[in-house]
Amino acid sequence: MDHQQKPQGGNLTNLQEFVLLGFSDVPYLQWFLFGLLIVIYCFILLGNGTIVIITKVDSALQTPMYFFLGNFSFLEICYVSVTLPRMLFNLGTQRRTISFIACAAQMCCTLILGATECFLLAVMAYDRYVAICNPLHYPLLMNQRVCSQLVIGSWISGIPVQIGQTSQIFSLSFCHSNQINHFFCDIPPVLHLACGDIFVNEMMVFLGAVIFVLVPFLLIVFSYSKIISTVLKLPSATSQAKAFSTCSSHLAVVILFFGSAMITYFRSNTSHSGQTDKVLSLFYTIVTPMFNPMVYSLRNKDVTIALRKILCKQFTER
Repeated sequence: MDHQQKPQGGNLTNLQEFVLLGFSDVPYLQWFLFGLLIVIYCFILLGNGTIVIITKVDSALQTPMYFFLGNFSFLEICYVSVTLPRMLFNLGTQRRTISFIACAAQMCCTLILGATECFLLAVMAYDRYVAICNPLHYPLLMNQRVCSQLVIGSWISGIPVQIGQTSQIFSLSFCHSNQINHFFCDIPPVLHLACGDIFVNEMMVFLGAVIFVLVPFLLIVFSYSKIISTVLKLPSATSQAKAFSTCSSHLAVVILFFGSAMITYFRSNTSHSGQTDKVLSLFYTIVTPMFNPMVYSLRNKDVTIALRKILCKQFTER
């Protein structure tokens, strides 16, 4: 990350609000985007909500793998609800202002939930590693208490650091403009408006990305390297295919989420562009939550069977 000195003049010392430019550069698509995002949001709520419900009520899904999946789907609902409703409000009313406090709160929640997602994806990879590489010890290593501790740890580990990082960013002075070239308050576009020397802030962002993005990603890579090595030693192609099928959905979500997040937070500040940042953030804030129920329902036989059982039960009761 390149050290960058921002100009000191024109500080907005009494800044009360920001303006989220969002999709204002395509005014002719505003209502189309509004309708599209409503459909996407409803799909995310319905799809992930269904997974949360069936992993709770179906007896066949009372395993660590589906316990983590249920928590992950609930997390996706929370994550998308931090940004998408505000985007819909801005598109529907054409009022793009957001208060200073609301912007800070949105950034903080996004960072906390993003860190939780990184840790939870790493936990899910560890679960698959234990299940495939140490199947005899799996019930002992992944008992209910351990699973609960891993989930709670994933949810709370990032809270103090991300609150501190958000406070540090919003304690800066902002120069010349209060217009954020983004559809939510993300770190790169907000830092772009800051005055003076932001080297320390850039280093803190980079360090946070290493801890909360790179480290979980490397743990996932390590887990899957062990999984692949173990699976390739299995005697039959059927056994190999079955083992890989339990990991493929998770791996698809990992690639989509970590790929876009790492490009966003590990690029140098000089290479950031508003349009690129917006496209990349769409992947880890909207596309991944939308993608999650599709890959787990279409590619996971157990989830598909559980869903059919619930639907058949509803129809027979009528």
